[in-house]
Amino acid sequence: MNILFDQGTPVPLRRHLLGHTVATTYEQSWSTVANGQLLTRAEQAGYDVLITTDQNLRYQQNLSTRQIAILVLRSTSWPRIQTRLDAIRAALERVGVGTYEEIDI
Repeated sequence: MNILFDQGTPVPLRRHLLGHTVATTYEQSWSTVANGQLLTRAEQAGYDVLITTDQNLRYQQNLSTRQIAILVLRSTSWPRIQTRLDAIRAALERVGVGTYEEIDI
């Protein structure tokens, strides 16, 4: 699975997502791109999932037509996220095209 980390998603998380290809918006030079355009670029680049900490994304964007899954981590704190690695990996197994899921952290 091709995963894109949005700004705010702790990069150390990538080490715990074995078997997946992970890139960041910074690495793609997309760190200043607005959410709507970011989702379009990610879809066009073949990403399957966007992992973000932006809890307002679903209110700011019409996600019903998107071809990318969105996984929202409800914290930016790496120590807290580390306690929920199993939940994050399980969510990645569940997501499909156009799905949206939030992980309580």
